[in-house]
Amino acid sequence: MTDSMRVTTVDLETALLAWMPQQRWFAAKGSVMVSLDVVERVPLGSRPGVSAEHVLVDIGLGAHVDDGGQVQRYQVPLGFRRTASDEVAAWQLPMPSSDIAVYDGLRDPAIIAMYGDALAAAESIGPIDFRSVAADSVNSGMLGRVLGAEQSNTSVVLGEVLLLKFFRRVAPGVNPDIELHRALADTGCRNVAPLHAWIEMQSDGELSMLGMAHDFVADSAEGWTTALTSVRDLLASGLAQPDADFAPEAYLLGEAVAHVHADLAQQLGTSERPAKSSVDEILERVEAAAEAVPGLAAHLPAARELIARAEAAGTTTVQRIHGDLHLGQVLRTPSTWLLIDFEGEPAKSLEERRRPDSALRDVAGMLRSFDYAAHNLLLGESGVTDEVAALATEWVERNSSAFCDGYASVTGSDPRSETALLGAYELDKAVYEAVYEARNRPTWLDIPMRAIRRLAPAPE
Repeated sequence: MTDSMRVTTVDLETALLAWMPQQRWFAAKGSVMVSLDVVERVPLGSRPGVSAEHVLVDIGLGAHVDDGGQVQRYQVPLGFRRTASDEVAAWQLPMPSSDIAVYDGLRDPAIIAMYGDALAAAESIGPIDFRSVAADSVNSGMLGRVLGAEQSNTSVVLGEVLLLKFFRRVAPGVNPDIELHRALADTGCRNVAPLHAWIEMQSDGELSMLGMAHDFVADSAEGWTTALTSVRDLLASGLAQPDADFAPEAYLLGEAVAHVHADLAQQLGTSERPAKSSVDEILERVEAAAEAVPGLAAHLPAARELIARAEAAGTTTVQRIHGDLHLGQVLRTPSTWLLIDFEGEPAKSLEERRRPDSALRDVAGMLRSFDYAAHNLLLGESGVTDEVAALATEWVERNSSAFCDGYASVTGSDPRSETALLGAYELDKAVYEAVYEARNRPTWLDIPMRAIRRLAPAPE
């Protein structure tokens, strides 16, 4: 009998009920958990001193202002040892009555290696299928380690060559991150990391996708970090345009985003949609946000005017897009920019994240990210002069312009030519940011509110 078999499901559910809300990837913080049910315990395998299970958990939530009550499913790979080693001790579950240490399996290199070997063999373990793009896509015997801080997912590195990402929250259907990586791989796109394998399962007759493995780009730098370095250098130098500026990189980033959009359109097609259907949804979100953000109501008349101008565009081309594009979703390698994490906005349903949209939504997301990069460094700083604030604003304008120039050099169409529609998407993103900041980081609220004042000025 393996150690995992000695742990009852009842004890496991009790421990998970206390442990899961403390995890960074748990999406229902602030909601009332009314139930927790372990719906799958799939024995993954065992090695000397350790056994592993792939566990699926359904969380029942009470009524909440945003969701009205629902069930969320999560995957929780677990490890079982007689004694927790130092590297996993901090990730233990508070077991009520067991002499077995139970912990987050993705913190254990031995268990990560089990997943890697299952991908290499393209195995099926119970209801879980490990799929590979080609027979030699994944090598067996690779060691693994967890990568950095957790977000809504958990990523591990296999053999320092592959990044294996587990989608902590599981939804039935095709995951857009896997779907779009596969589509872009078929076009030979150079601006994404090539997909090697993925993990899926059938449960209650429905397909769910659990994870994916693509190239690990070890010698890359995150776009957000690179941009912040540029802003710091600018503010330190006091020069309107220092010698080492980010604008050339912003231009190349615009090219990369345009290439990805073009490849997605080629592979998955485009269609025409009335602009009204897009902007009506934006107006609904803006009006709803006015109830949560003090001061936003004053901007509603101008927001409605902007939406009306965008609606006058008639029809707009829609296609599959990234859906949550910002500087934290791009990597600079020695040769190019890569786009990562094609899941779309985490708060949206899987159906919404797979819905075609205007490419301007991605452009607007990047323009908002430039604004955040420039202005967050000024928050909390005393004695910020008008000259320093002007330098930050000029950085945003210069890099936004360079990004759009790079985008237009590939597509032949400048995103800024659709002024009202691009502005509507920027407003949508800024309002989303304002709601987040009002709830979580009130001291940051002025960043999105500054954009809202520009896009939809309140009457004087």
